Amino acid sequence: MAGTLECGDRARGCLLGGAIGDALGAPVEFLSLGRIRQRFGPAGVTDLVSAYGRLGALTDDTQMTLFTAEGLLGARRRDDSYGISALGPAVFCSYLRWLATQGETAAMTPLRQGRPVELRGLLWESPELHHVRAPGTTCLEALRAGRMGSPDQPLNSSKGCGGLMRAAPAAWAGGFQAGVVVAALTHGHPTGYLAAGAFAEILHRILEGESLQAAIDAALDALHAWKGGADQARETIAAITAARRAASGDAAPAAEAVERLGQGWVAEEALAIALYAALVAGDFRGGVLLAVNHSGDSDSTGAIAGNLLGALGGEAALPAEWVEPLEAGDVIRQVATDLCQPIPQFDDNPRAWEEHQRRYPYYT
Repeated sequence: MAGTLECGDRARGCLLGGAIGDALGAPVEFLSLGRIRQRFGPAGVTDLVSAYGRLGALTDDTQMTLFTAEGLLGARRRDDSYGISALGPAVFCSYLRWLATQGETAAMTPLRQGRPVELRGLLWESPELHHVRAPGTTCLEALRAGRMGSPDQPLNSSKGCGGLMRAAPAAWAGGFQAGVVVAALTHGHPTGYLAAGAFAEILHRILEGESLQAAIDAALDALHAWKGGADQARETIAAITAARRAASGDAAPAAEAVERLGQGWVAEEALAIALYAALVAGDFRGGVLLAVNHSGDSDSTGAIAGNLLGALGGEAALPAEWVEPLEAGDVIRQVATDLCQPIPQFDDNPRAWEEHQRRYPYYT
């Protein structure tokens, strides 16, 4: 499925695909496989069904993915304009904006030049992104504290998938290291941020036109070279290896194979499930349905698999009947397109620069 697709096509496929996986998994996130089959039939979920009162509803997975992109785009503009930026603080401040969409504020608010984080920008101005959709406990607790975590100064020992599920835009910031930085802001266990780094590296390589297998090889190389040592990367490496092993077997793709990889509540299991689904998928539809029909964190594994399969196949690979009802679809498409556009230069086009600054704040 990898090939010569242009960046914007892959970006829209990636972010819209992740949103589709999120929306497919949302109605069954807390159901066992048996309960899913009892409710929807032997094949489980096969189409979008209503969640949170509508078709195509997005959860915190897609919301936070978009706020990751906001921080990245603001940091990129700052770097292009002034030669200085900091990805971690920029994304963290965007996450504080997301926290405010959930009706909460941080105990401590980072300041820049004496100014608090401002509630503005394209995402803040989109009412569809203000819904509270079962946000992850670790993300909420970490952001409420108002302090940034990092691999050197972890906030906690969580390896939940909440750092991984929002890391897709880090692929546009170089891959592995950016994914680590983004996830470690809230998740302090090495597996929690290294799985996100591996995911971002895989997506980064796919954006460069590499095959999924080659991209996985690159992620494994990055994990083996991790400065924290082999022991810190062990769980993530083992999970990726297990996904590959399951995908290379003779058995037909099945929910039972997914469940042997875990339930996806922790980062390495979520990555393994999404990789397995992407590796054995004949197409986008089959892959994301495989990723959501299991007894676990179905919206997160669906979102991660959707990011992968959408990046591989581009926007045209997405079923139109699943794209059309997506909540905030126009916003997702705009953000994805902007990830692949050059940053406007103030001297050349001040109006375009100011519009970019309005859409994607940096810090404030």
